[in-house]
Amino acid sequence: QVQLVESGGGLVQTGGSLRLSCAASGLTFSSYAMGWFRQAPGKEREFVAGISWGGGRVYYEDSVKGRFTISRDNAKNTVYLQMNSLKPEDTAVYYCAADGLLEVVIGKTPGYWGKGTLVTVSS
Repeated sequence: QVQLVESGGGLVQTGGSLRLSCAASGLTFSSYAMGWFRQAPGKEREFVAGISWGGGRVYYEDSVKGRFTISRDNAKNTVYLQMNSLKPEDTAVYYCAADGLLEVVIGKTPGYWGKGTLVTVSS
């Protein structure tokens, strides 16, 4: 059974930083593309960042480029999202996702999802 478990969310002030982690189990992690999504209250879930199975390809939603960095450690079956210069509009539940194809992750239809971790950025 595939499990994706996010951690690292919390309350931070504007301009602060957080690092989210997503621990994966039940799959061959190094064969899966990974992604981060977020859903703010009253809004649809949106793609934030994606990374290929080997880490050589990364993609970001425009509003987070230059502020967020996605990375992965295949030895630890973990993907990370380093978030810097946080803004109130970054407030959302952040979800980790996995799929065999990075294009599917970017296309917002990955096969596996975590349950999310809440990030709140205060102004």
